[in-house]
Amino acid sequence: MRKMAPAGTAMAISATAAGRTLCGMPTSDDRRAAAILLALAAAGVLLRVLVAGEGAPGAVAYRLGTGPRPAQDSVAARAARLARPLGRYEKIDVDRAGADELTRLPRIGPALAGRIVADREAAGPFGSLEALDRVPGVGPALLAAIRRHVTFSAGPWGRPRRPPAAGIVTINTATVEELAQLPGIGRVRAQAIVEDRRRRGPFRRLEDLVRVRGIGSATVERLRGKVRVP
Repeated sequence: MRKMAPAGTAMAISATAAGRTLCGMPTSDDRRAAAILLALAAAGVLLRVLVAGEGAPGAVAYRLGTGPRPAQDSVAARAARLARPLGRYEKIDVDRAGADELTRLPRIGPALAGRIVADREAAGPFGSLEALDRVPGVGPALLAAIRRHVTFSAGPWGRPRRPPAAGIVTINTATVEELAQLPGIGRVRAQAIVEDRRRRGPFRRLEDLVRVRGIGSATVERLRGKVRVP
């Protein structure tokens, strides 16, 4: 016949067990439950990895781009070219230049450059500095600021100009280097021609060259047949 523990002893054992549970001391059942939860969590992570590898519906995959990327050197070179200020005698053909190239001109930003290109595509080339005034945002002050830095490859009515004959220099668009090769001109007079052209506007006839300091009628006669004045 089994002996029963005194009531006080049983109560003490129960109180001890309860005290361990309340004080945070895990029991064997607690440890078993924790182990099961950890095993389930690990199985879930493994399952997600395997399913993601098979392209589960709704899964988001991140892949590196495989297409060609612009070289950093070419992007930097383009940015440096556009940021480069215009040379003293450098000119931009407004009838052909893109918006990026037009932004190199004084007082022309990306928005205005885009309007210039859009107007040119809709209405045809400008052909002259005065015709550029038809673009909204372009006025006399801007035309004066860009006069020395622009050229137009189309005629006054938007038709492309005929290329000059071999050896013929176009006075109103020629650079200092091209003008300097003409008989009786040289570099000093060539610079004077370009500067006069910038301040007073294009020459309308060959005889107008006499307004340039250092050029007289004799020099003009020597240039006849070798230059072109539109």
